[in-house]
Amino acid sequence: MIFLIIPFALIELYLSLKTGETIGFFWSVVWIVLSFALGMMLLQKSSQTMMGNMQSMRQGKLDLRRFQNASMSYFIAAILLIIPGVFSDLLGVIAFFYSLYLQFIAKITPEGTTHFTKQGDDNVIDVEIIDEHSSSKRDS
Repeated sequence: MIFLIIPFALIELYLSLKTGETIGFFWSVVWIVLSFALGMMLLQKSSQTMMGNMQSMRQGKLDLRRFQNASMSYFIAAILLIIPGVFSDLLGVIAFFYSLYLQFIAKITPEGTTHFTKQGDDNVIDVEIIDEHSSSKRDS
């Protein structure tokens, strides 16, 4: 895990310094504050987004895998936008657009009716078991 954090931090530092050098200190601070505010807003709205994704899943528009991907990418986008830096903001925006893409697919996908049916064996016959002892007690 440490092997991923060190390159991330170095890329983050390099891109943040280059961007700060290009746009200036004031606009870098504005960028950091706005991305933090956007990340906090996404984090506060995450419960509503999760409920919308659950509703889409109930209607058969999202399968379980897309539900998990949309929910996790939304949460990761919020966290990455809260972290100050250009690289984390870029990754957060990509994760947010991926989440929007999955939610957009859920809105245009027609409702499925067989989503929650269990796939079983076609050779199984559904039978009813009648207990002989309980029927003889009722007759007495």
